[in-house]
Order: sequence, then C-alpha cells, then structure tokens
Amino acid sequence: MQIDIISLLPSLLESPLNHSILKRAQNKGLVNINIHNLRDYSTHKQKQVDDYQYGGGAGMVLMIEPIVNCIEYLKAATKYDDIIYMSPDGELLNQNISNEISLKKNILILCGHYKGIDERVREHFITREVSIGDYVLTGGELAANVLIDSVARLLPGVLNNETSALEDSFQDNMISPPVYTRPSEFRGMKVPEILLSGNEKLIQNWRTEQSIERTKKRRPDLL
Repeated sequence: MQIDIISLLPSLLESPLNHSILKRAQNKGLVNINIHNLRDYSTHKQKQVDDYQYGGGAGMVLMIEPIVNCIEYLKAATKYDDIIYMSPDGELLNQNISNEISLKKNILILCGHYKGIDERVREHFITREVSIGDYVLTGGELAANVLIDSVARLLPGVLNNETSALEDSFQDNMISPPVYTRPSEFRGMKVPEILLSGNEKLIQNWRTEQSIERTKKRRPDLL
C-alpha cells in the first residue's frame, strides 16, 4: 500500500510513523509512506501557503494553488483510490472505515490547518473526508497519524499474528473481552480459572460471553 501525505508541518508526522509496528511495516515493504511539504508547492517567493478569508473573519485559510499544485504533481505519478481530507466535519472514523481503506492500493491524505482549506479543493479534488472525533485540533497531522495507524495494522503481514486484528474491539460490533497474563495470581488477585483450563471451546464461549456483557455495559449502542 502507498500512502502519500500533504502537510504544512511534516515533522509532526515523522515520529509516530518511524516507530514500532508502522516502522516494521515500512521496513518490510508492506506500506510505503511519503510526506510532502505543502510549502514546496507554493509559487510565492516567501513560500506562502495561507491567506485571509474572503468576507472577513478570524483565522487564516490554506490557499487553493499550492494544494492543487501538489495534488496534480502527485497524481501524475500515482493513481489514487482515495484523496482524503482530515476534517472535523468528515465522516467519523470507525473500524469499518479503517477496514475499507485498508483494501485500497494508493491513498493521498491532506492535512488541514488554521480555519481549514479553500472550499474549492474540497469540492473538486477531495474524494473522502474523515474525522477522528467531534473536536478541533490545531492541524490534521495527528488525525492523519491515527488514520494511518488504524489502517496499516490491518495489512497482511504487518502484525506478527494476523488473527490479532480480527479479534480487536469493534471488528464484530462488540468490545473485546478482558485479557490476562502471568502470574496467574498476584496479591490475591487471580486469573479466571477457565482461562487456565486448556479447554479451547469453553474458553472461547467465556470470551464471547464476556465480550457481550462488556458491550452491553460500556457501549450498548453497538448492539
């Protein structure tokens, strides 16, 4: 999978993309992530990429010209399945959306800033808008990292045990059951005996029951 990101502040993206699972995925060649600095596509002498909004009002707006210059330059070399704008008023990211995007071959992500981007970009170049929650961040980089992390871990070969992602919360519209590890007893707190029984069928039934109960208690809206 190829992921290209257009950003005003590329350094905000670099650390999360170069550690742990995402780093290993890139080293294995399972995902190719490229960050493009929006200022490199400005035709202004001072590399300006923002300006005051028409009609007045507080806050700057990312200009159409550098964004379109960058998108068209990248599209000349890559055919994108989706051009995604990280926006607080986009569709709310969930596991189904991450699953769907993980099946794409090439995606381009645009990170906004300030009051947002010129609306003409959204109208004519963006194919999908995604939000990570009903709140506003200072920029789209953190949101882009969340999206990329949730998508990349689903790619075949990224996780050491591929079935792990299939058992995550929300994959089956339920919250995952509780998990335990060694020691089996700590300060009088014990692991449920059934998990120590070795009976896979009973263990699976217990996990399903726990998952249902947790979902009813914590996220009944999922049922």
